Amino acid sequence: MEKESKSTSNAAYDFYGKLPLKQAIPLGLQHVLAMFVGNLTPILIITGACGIGAGSEFADIQVALLQNAMLVAGIVTLVQLYAIGPVGGKVPIIMGTSSGFIGVFNSVASAMGGGILAYGAIMCASIIGGLFETVLGFCLKPLRRFFPPVVTGTVVLSIGLSLIAVGVNSFGGGNTAQDFGSLENLFLGAIVLIVIVIFKHFTKGFTSSSSILIGIVVGYVVAFLMGLFLPQEAVGADGSTYLKAWVLDWSKVAQASWFSLPAIMPVKLVFDWRAIVPIMIMFIVTAVETVGDISGVMEGGMGREATDKELSGGIVCDGLGSSFAALFGVLPNTSFSQNVGLVTMTKIVNRFALATGAIFLILCGLFPKLAALISIMPQSVLGGAAVMMFSSIVVSGIQLITKNPLTVRNITIVSVALGLGYGIGANTALLANLPQAVQLLCGESGIVPAALVAILLNIVLPKEND
Repeated sequence: MEKESKSTSNAAYDFYGKLPLKQAIPLGLQHVLAMFVGNLTPILIITGACGIGAGSEFADIQVALLQNAMLVAGIVTLVQLYAIGPVGGKVPIIMGTSSGFIGVFNSVASAMGGGILAYGAIMCASIIGGLFETVLGFCLKPLRRFFPPVVTGTVVLSIGLSLIAVGVNSFGGGNTAQDFGSLENLFLGAIVLIVIVIFKHFTKGFTSSSSILIGIVVGYVVAFLMGLFLPQEAVGADGSTYLKAWVLDWSKVAQASWFSLPAIMPVKLVFDWRAIVPIMIMFIVTAVETVGDISGVMEGGMGREATDKELSGGIVCDGLGSSFAALFGVLPNTSFSQNVGLVTMTKIVNRFALATGAIFLILCGLFPKLAALISIMPQSVLGGAAVMMFSSIVVSGIQLITKNPLTVRNITIVSVALGLGYGIGANTALLANLPQAVQLLCGESGIVPAALVAILLNIVLPKEND
């Protein structure tokens, strides 16, 4: 039964708390800023792999897909927060375009020779795979015994460890940037991180809980001031001139239109087994990751384990949300681990606050100029916040693992799962001689092998007496 908060002072830390709009908006905006770039990046990568990206005859479709990605993420997040029947876990989770499918999608695009047909096959497979994950969600209760705290904690811990490298890459300006690791990028990332720590621990109330947003806003201001006094362009090794990664590219904002309606079915669906089989397998992996994300956010943000109903509703929302996204040409929508880190760090779990962020995403899908303003955020600004947020996911995983006594059995499960799982994710060359299907599932990150090993050991190892 939904509870009402008696006081607005603690409402931000109460899922059902009544939070004033003036406080909810900045707290929700934090989540949008944390996931905005990650929500769009997979589409940029996969449309590029299919040859329908910028500069192609289908470039206008790519723009429509990016717009739809923001709209869909906002809608699916609202369903996750408020639930429609059994769809949605009523958990403080932000949904967005999953990057976990990039490896499989790249393989499918290569196998089918790219083009608009390959992207259509990916969308059709995503609809089928999303429905398959929905069935898994409804069947979760009998499967729950395979996910005790030691298993979910190991999955959460591996999620955090895999994201730390992503945060550090952003801190340096993005590892694809030609000026990656430059003093300007490191300075900008450090300023954001310092501001967040100062406001988080040396202030109280609203400014403390909004420390991430304040840090990112300061990052924008510092980047703008740097642009006034420092050269914005540099010459690469090949002699070409490029714009430095920390520069705010205001031309994107100027070129964006003020209002645009989303296009439904911008890409024709194509039924092809070469896409359906590997993508369905990835949806099983996604369900496991979602269990880890929900477990992490409930433990880190609300101090308790997730219930069967919350996990089931969350996975069902993952599946149907992904199928819904594909109707708009958008890649699968799943729980965003970046935002799990934000919740576990700030403890802000208020549903209304997160819903304002979801509404802002919907507005970004309708008003491209607003979306462009956020899209120009320098990677080092995001990285300054990310290194702290992602590390907090690791802490949540440790809290889950140590929820029960750390017995010899549990130590073995965690040690072997992380040793093999995270080790393989950090050194994918180890899988070079194995079948491509194994490389796709286990080579993108350490999350999948760590989860599989933890589940297997939990089944095989004998239970210890109390």
